[in-house]
Amino acid sequence: MEELQENQQPSSSNEEQPPKASSKLEMFFDFCGHNVCITREIKSTLGISAIIWEAGKVLCRYFENEQIDFSGKKVIELGAGTGLVGILAILLGGDVTLTDQPFVLNQLEYNVTKNITSDMMPRAKVSALMWGIDHEQFPTDYDYILGSDIIYRPSEFHLLIGTLLHLSNQNTIIYFCSKMRVDMGVVDFYEKVLPEYFNSEIVHTVPKYQINLYKITKKYPA
Repeated sequence: MEELQENQQPSSSNEEQPPKASSKLEMFFDFCGHNVCITREIKSTLGISAIIWEAGKVLCRYFENEQIDFSGKKVIELGAGTGLVGILAILLGGDVTLTDQPFVLNQLEYNVTKNITSDMMPRAKVSALMWGIDHEQFPTDYDYILGSDIIYRPSEFHLLIGTLLHLSNQNTIIYFCSKMRVDMGVVDFYEKVLPEYFNSEIVHTVPKYQINLYKITKKYPA
C-alpha cells in the first residue's frame, strides 16, 4: 500500500509544479473484501488530484473496521480526486455521486468504470461541483457526505461551508478525514469555522500521520 510522502502536501499556491510527463500508474487496494484498482493520471493538469492521500485510505479502513453499510443510502463525495473513497462506497451498496472540479472528471470516470460492474452502474454518478458556485444544482437529501484531505485553502472555507449547509439536513452524517496541517488552516477550520454551523467529534486518529477523522452533523437551527 502506498505511503504518503512528507513532501506530498496540498498547496494553497498556484506555483506547485507537478510532473509534466503524461503517464498512468495503477495501484491496488483491499478494503472491506473488495479489491480496488486506482489508475492515477500523472500529468500537469491534475496535480494534487492525482495523489492518493493517506487520509482517503484511513477513511476507507474506518468503513471496514466499523462495518459501515451504505446499502440504500444516498452518498456524495466532495473532492473525490482518484475516486478511491467514493468507489468503495458504491461497492458497499451506496447510491454515490463522486464530485470534483471539471478537469478531474475523466480520471474519476475511468476509475469508476474500471471498478464498478454493469449492474452497479445505475448507483454511480460522476459530476462537476464547484463549491459555493453550483452546489444548489444538487439535492439536499444526502444520507452521507464524504471528504478526505479536501481542507487546505482558507480562502475556500466559506465556500465549503455553504456547500455543506445546502447538501445536508438534520439526518445527514458527514465524514471528513484530514491531515491536521496547521499552516494550511486545517485546525482552524475544525476548531473555529465548522463549529458555528455543525457539531463534530473525532471518531478516529492516526497519530503517525497526524490524521483525524471527524463525524459531523448539522446544527439545528442553522
